[in-house]
Amino acid sequence: MDELRSEYKRSDFGVLVRGKYVERLREKSNVVVLDPRVAELFPNSAAVNSALLSLAEVARRSARLPRSRVRGPGALV
Repeated sequence: MDELRSEYKRSDFGVLVRGKYVERLREKSNVVVLDPRVAELFPNSAAVNSALLSLAEVARRSARLPRSRVRGPGALV
């Protein structure tokens, strides 16, 4: 199906420019490509979002811990 319908003319469309919007897409796109090993672990985007939000919450909570409660390697419990 490489031909236009009879009611359209190629001249109706003006000059075609390949990749005209590619930079705008790169700047404003929120598409993230997962490593195939990571993608295997999640069935869909909702699962990825849930896991990342949980990780962000853990990171936020641990950043608020007082330094005296954070134990390094070899610290006595």
